[in-house]
Parts: sequence; C-alpha cells; structure tokens
Amino acid sequence: MESTIAAIATAPGMGAVGLIRISGPDAFPLVSQCLAASRDCRQFTERQAILTKITDCSGDTIDEVLATCFHGPRSFTGEDTVELACHGGVLVMRRVLQRLLDLGVFPAGAGEFSQRAFLNGKIDLTQAEAVMDLISAQTDLAMRAAHEQLQGKLGDRSELIRQEMLAIAAHVEAYIDFPEEDIDTDTGAALAERIQSCSQSIGQLLKTAEQGRILREGVRTVIFGAPNAGKSSLLNKLLGYERAIVSDVEGTTRDTVEEVLNLEGIPVRLIDTAGMRETEDIIEQQGVARTRSQIETADLILEVVDGSQACSYRLTEKEVDARHHILVINKNDLDLHRDWQGSGGVMISCSNGDGLDDLVAKIAEVLSMGTAEWGGHAVAINARHQSCLKRAESSLMAAKSTLESGQGAEFISVDLREAMEAIGEIAGRIDTEELLGEIFSSFCIGK
Repeated sequence: MESTIAAIATAPGMGAVGLIRISGPDAFPLVSQCLAASRDCRQFTERQAILTKITDCSGDTIDEVLATCFHGPRSFTGEDTVELACHGGVLVMRRVLQRLLDLGVFPAGAGEFSQRAFLNGKIDLTQAEAVMDLISAQTDLAMRAAHEQLQGKLGDRSELIRQEMLAIAAHVEAYIDFPEEDIDTDTGAALAERIQSCSQSIGQLLKTAEQGRILREGVRTVIFGAPNAGKSSLLNKLLGYERAIVSDVEGTTRDTVEEVLNLEGIPVRLIDTAGMRETEDIIEQQGVARTRSQIETADLILEVVDGSQACSYRLTEKEVDARHHILVINKNDLDLHRDWQGSGGVMISCSNGDGLDDLVAKIAEVLSMGTAEWGGHAVAINARHQSCLKRAESSLMAAKSTLESGQGAEFISVDLREAMEAIGEIAGRIDTEELLGEIFSSFCIGK
C-alpha cells in the first residue's frame, strides 16, 4: 500500500488505444518525471484528459498520450491515480510501462488495483468479486447479475443480516452481564423467532447458489448418442455455424468439442462427444471413455438418436441419475421407426432444421429459465458466499437449539459470534489475509 504500482489495463495485443494505469502515493510525481517539457501532472485539471508526451531518459518522445488524473480518495483505488491512454501497439505500450518502472514504479500484481480499492474502503469484497464477474460475463443475464452485485446489493443484504445478528447477540450478552435480569419465556421465544428470521434470510440467498454457478460457468450440456445419430450436426445447428466436423463415417468425433450458447440469457455449455459403441480403435476407445466422464459431470444430457433406425443403445436411469435429460429424436424427415413411436422425445431434423425451436423451448423448460425463476434475482451468490452462508446458518441453528433447550446464554453467544463472523466474511468485514489472496489471485493484471 505504500508503493506506487502500474500495469497495462487493456487486453494483450494490437489495438487503436491501450491504457496504462498508475496508482499510489507517488503516482503524480513519478509520472511527471517522464512528461515532456517538465510538465507536472499535479497541475492538470482533475478527471480531464490532457494531451501530453511521454519521453525517455534522453528526452526523446516514446508516445503522445492522453493523461487523466484522479486525486485520492476520489478514484477507483482511493489513491492518487493516473491513466495514460497510449497508442495501442505492443511495443509502444511496453516502452511506456518500462519507462515508468525505471523511475521506481512497481509492476502491479493480478487484481492489485481492486484489492487496494477494497482495502481503502471504496468497495466491499462482493463488489470486488463482481468486477471479475462483469469482465467474464458471457450473457446479458450474467452481466446484469454482476452489475447488481457491483452496486453492492449482496453486500448490503449480508450486512443487514449481520446487523440483525448483532442486535440479537447484544441482547444475549446483556443478559450475561446482568444475570439478575432473567429472560422470560416470551423474551426467549422472541429471540428464537428473530434467529429463525435471520436463518430464513440466509436461506433465500442460498437458493441463488445454483443460479450463480450457472451464470458464471454455464449449464454443462452433454450431447450424447450412438455414432451417426446427428450429434455434431445438432451442435452446429444450435450454434448457427459449422463448429464440428460432420461425416457419414462412424467414429469421426473422437474427442469432446465444447462451445457456449446464449440461451435466453443463460450460458449453455454444449459438449459434443464421441459416439457410444464397441470399437477396437484405441483412440476411439479413449473418446468413448471421455464421453462417459462427461456424462458424470453433466447438468443436462441431450440424448440424440436416429429416429429412422431401431434403438441400439440408450442411457439407463442409473446413468442419467438426477441430471436433467432430454431425448432428441433426429431425422424426422425420414420414416419414424416403431421403436421411437410414443417415446416422448423431441422430434427434430438437423438436415432441414425442423423442430429445433421446439428443442430450444424444451431446454428452457427443463432448466426453468423463465422470467419468474430468473428475472427477479438481484444477486446470485458464488461458491465462497455459499460456504460462508452455510456456516452462518449452521451456527444460527445451533444457537436456536441451545436457546430452546434452556442451556447457558454463554453458549448462545458463542454460536451467534460464529454466525456473525461467517456472514462478515462475505463482504470482507473481517481481516483474513489468506482469504484476500485467494480471491484477488484470480483477477487479470491491471484490474
């Protein structure tokens, strides 16, 4: 926090404009040392882009840039910050950054700007995580959820729960400090109700965990079936372009092919797999083994069959287990074999596109993608939030059980404190260096 850091904040590669961000207590004087005509960026109008030149140690121009100064604490990091909009060439960006490093600026680590914003109280931990969620969002719904979290919705809700716990704990500890003031039956029942209310609030947040996982990672959708059933053709049709090789030769697909489809705002991760059959080909055997492995981790299975042929292989109920499953009967432009009559599958034709809209609608129905299920959620928690909430919920239930059993108030107080600490971890209300390191290590450099 005492050093001044810098990093290229735009993506690697060539572009029209590239951005270099400098933040720290010496950001202004250090940047001023490499400006042409001895200009002092401390004299620049705050938040106004100023045209200037970056020079090397000999005074030769490296690049003409737009410099924008942000005075702390009115900046993203809460520190004095300078942003240099340079020409987006790889070499010129490196030269400008190297010039800053030669003057004593330190290279920023992954997520260090966001970490400083958190440590300076500009954002809470949930907002810091939302920055990366926003960058990696693949659909409008994922982007909206990230924006809601970036506005502090999750942090605010978790803090309200923590404050209610704090009020309950204060009541219990007041009883401990003043034992002559007994907690009568009505007061004890009221405390139990307040604890239950906190638990219900936690439960509402926990319900968004699966949606949060899907928004961030996508629905793992495995396209499964026998060779030549039309799996690769279905993948291409759903994506709208030729992603997988399609051939009449059995065993063409030997490895998994994975792409993401935006389906009503939900990222659906389509995985085309090798056809299931007995084979002597060693490489194809490995493809079949990978198919079985993909089935085990799937959220949704699209089992594709050739509707014009007799049933040769079907997944068993044990193989499907509790996963979502849709039977897709391909080649409905041909005569339907009696094995598939009355099977309840979705009829499609990859050759002419018939029935694909019905399949998309069925996927949306199976995954409950309607507005009622997804449209009203302001937040969608991640795995870290889920772990914190589960620990808090467990401690609250322990406190409620202790209260109802008539045990000592000291035990209730301990459980409530554990619950508050778990909730506090969500927004970073506690100081855990290891936790911060784990979170910010997943960020990109320059953010």
